[in-house]
Amino acid sequence: MIEILKSILYGIVEGITEWLPISSTGHMILLEEIMPMNVSKSFWSMFLVVIQLGAILAVVVLYWNKIFPFKKNKEGKYTSVKSIWILWSKILVATIPAAIIGLALDDWIDAHLYNGFVVAIMLILVGVAFIYIENRNKNMCPSVNSLSALSYKDALIIGLFQVVAAVLPGTSRSGATIVGGLMIGVSRAVAAEFTFFLAIPVMFGASLLKLVKFGLAFSVLEFFILVIGMVVAFFVSIFVIRFLMSYIKKHDFKVFGWYRIVLGAFVLIFFAIRALYAI
Repeated sequence: MIEILKSILYGIVEGITEWLPISSTGHMILLEEIMPMNVSKSFWSMFLVVIQLGAILAVVVLYWNKIFPFKKNKEGKYTSVKSIWILWSKILVATIPAAIIGLALDDWIDAHLYNGFVVAIMLILVGVAFIYIENRNKNMCPSVNSLSALSYKDALIIGLFQVVAAVLPGTSRSGATIVGGLMIGVSRAVAAEFTFFLAIPVMFGASLLKLVKFGLAFSVLEFFILVIGMVVAFFVSIFVIRFLMSYIKKHDFKVFGWYRIVLGAFVLIFFAIRALYAI
């Protein structure tokens, strides 16, 4: 029962942090340091990624009309929508860099970079980047104000920023791609939406990879832990996505930058104190 309650808490944290640019993986790693699950290391590695599927499904539900490339006409037949196929081709271009790096370095990243120190440093660095870019862009008008105006070059650049998040936990996939978008003149709303859509193939692919490596050898408890975490993440994500899109209509991302810096500093202090007590 305790592990089920933990999975609910992990689902809440995942649903909140997947879409806010504050690093879901970073928060999950830190939560595991404070409240570890009584599961195998292989299950935890898989759970950390696959729980994000619940959050991703929230995007599919909320933005179905924008991402499903077939629409029913007056005769009741489905027709193909060219603009949505173009959007998916841009998403594919942006996905390629992270997919290549993720497949090549997945095991090495798990073994060497999934730790509190890396998370803390990247929380701080990306937080500083948000504040710097928002201050730089304060009196500038974005050059890309719609998804259709996003070029393939823009999509590739955003995809390259996603590679940083794929390699360094604590960066935040949404944080990295939004920072990339803002740097090249994409509006906050478009950068956020493109980040949401980009998460669909990336996280489905990453989850499939983790499930294949795990081998689907679930115990009954592990199965329920995973499913409950995903379901909770889904419902929390519905609320958080709506909140974020409403928030950025009137506000910038600097508050998330300051949050990341404060949290990163706290994490460094926490691990320093723990290391001193371990001596």
